Amino acid sequence: MNLKKRISGKREARFHHEDVLFSQNMRQGLAALLPYHTKEIVVVCIGTDRSTGDSLGPLTGTLLNERTNKMLSVYGTLSDPIHAVNLEEKMEMIEARHPDAFLIAIDACLGRMDSIGSVILSPGPLKPGAALKKPLPDVGDIHLTGVVNISGYMEFLVLQNTRLNIVMQMARKITESLHHLDLELAKQQPVPYRIK
Repeated sequence: MNLKKRISGKREARFHHEDVLFSQNMRQGLAALLPYHTKEIVVVCIGTDRSTGDSLGPLTGTLLNERTNKMLSVYGTLSDPIHAVNLEEKMEMIEARHPDAFLIAIDACLGRMDSIGSVILSPGPLKPGAALKKPLPDVGDIHLTGVVNISGYMEFLVLQNTRLNIVMQMARKITESLHHLDLELAKQQPVPYRIK
């Protein structure tokens, strides 16, 4: 099935971190969901470094900030995480700094055993804290959720006992995809006219 058709139909798309085409397919999926004239993109990485399973967002934010980004502003890192306690305050700050930006939210989630290791790209806002039944504000115009472990019973303990290896691999793949998207968008920007 053509990826562009899957994304443009406003349905979610799934990418497994072990797929060799992960970065290419994720970049294409993200690009297909961006508005035509996107001037600024803000990546909001949600989670905490106090829980292995919930560290996907801050790990991704940290890895993204270690790269040179031209079109992306990144919030939510290991040193300055965005989590349940400060989410509302951080979102107010982000919206004040970037009032017309397109927001991409990233968070970890729990799912079926056969979905572990998958990253789900979905249109519309992210509903953070759903796994732990926390009422938090929606975030983003589109969102990425990484399935880090199995859901169903004692989710808090499951998140605490998630293997860091899989979370790190997923964070690296998401970072690579967003970095390639950033490079592609930077190339599309018009070159300013200069008088000689």
